Amino acid sequence: MPEVDDEVEAGEDFGAVESVKAASDLISPVSGTVVEINDALNDSPELINQDPYENWIIKVQLSDASETENLMDAAAYKEFIKE
Repeated sequence: MPEVDDEVEAGEDFGAVESVKAASDLISPVSGTVVEINDALNDSPELINQDPYENWIIKVQLSDASETENLMDAAAYKEFIKE
C-alpha cells in the first residue's frame, strides 16, 4: 500500500487486497499524490465489503483533473457489473 505523499498513476497498481481464495491488485483510477490513507482498513478490511462507498482506501490529490471525465458514477458502475 502507498504512504501519504506517494505518487500514484492512473491505470497502475498501488496495492492489493487478499481473501482466503484470491488476491486482487488495486488499480488507481487517477494520477496524483496520496494525501490520506484509511487506516481503519488495517484492522477491519471487511469494511470494504460492508460499504465500499463509505470505506475508501486512499484519497488522492489529482495531478490531472481531466482524468475524472473517464470515471463511472455509482449508477453506471451498477449497470456495468450486471453484464
